[in-house]
Amino acid sequence: MERPIWAPHGIDLSVPSVSRIYDYYLGGSHNFEVDREAGRRAVDAFPGLPKIMQANRAFMRRAVRYAVGQGVTQFLDIGSGIPTFGNVHEIAQAAAPEARVVYVDHDPVAIAHSRAVLAGDERTDIVAADLRTPHDILAAEEVARLLDLRRPVALLLVAVLHFTEDRDEPWKAVAELRDALAPGSLLILTHASTDEGPMKPEEGEEVQGVYRRVGSPLLMRSKGDVARFFEGFELLEPGLVPISAWRPDVDDDSAECAGYAGVGRKP
Repeated sequence: MERPIWAPHGIDLSVPSVSRIYDYYLGGSHNFEVDREAGRRAVDAFPGLPKIMQANRAFMRRAVRYAVGQGVTQFLDIGSGIPTFGNVHEIAQAAAPEARVVYVDHDPVAIAHSRAVLAGDERTDIVAADLRTPHDILAAEEVARLLDLRRPVALLLVAVLHFTEDRDEPWKAVAELRDALAPGSLLILTHASTDEGPMKPEEGEEVQGVYRRVGSPLLMRSKGDVARFFEGFELLEPGLVPISAWRPDVDDDSAECAGYAGVGRKP
């Protein structure tokens, strides 16, 4: 396989990546045939999957604009993936030019492409780190340089927590991040689930099987378990709801969304 110019050396082009599969769902160009094959298998299991990913992105954009409207202009986006049109820094800086954004991911392609996209942007950067090791994120030079943790920060965990297993203690990781943030900070979160929406449990199991085979377990947690991530935050209206139902700009089809979205504020 010929290595594209944007693909960093040292990565195995024969192994699918969650970030690149997500890029494929969104219609991006930074994915390989192995990623598209895995994505097609997942879509065969549940044809509405690309719509769910698009709804995640639309929620993210609404939540970022909401955060700016609340006076929050610092953003920490963990599990940010491969930058596509309408990413956090573009939305935030369009609403508040002074906004600062730190992206975090552990996928080499996502990191390399982010650095290329963000070159010359002094208010935005990317950290190579993992949600499961929050100390590494908080101690990163890029975070210290761009974010003032004494002031409110919007912490984005969009479509990432369902890739962390219970044994990795994701609730503990979120709590550690929460404790490092100032009062007034926001938690912006989405998580896959089959509790509500059109995805039946058996379809969810098929989709999970696809991700398990590519080495990235996908967990469909219950609404109650997703709500636990908001401990220490005040869940803002309309609460923890289907992704498209969170403060929609237009009449979205929330039936397409097999998952939950919410925003909480640290008191």
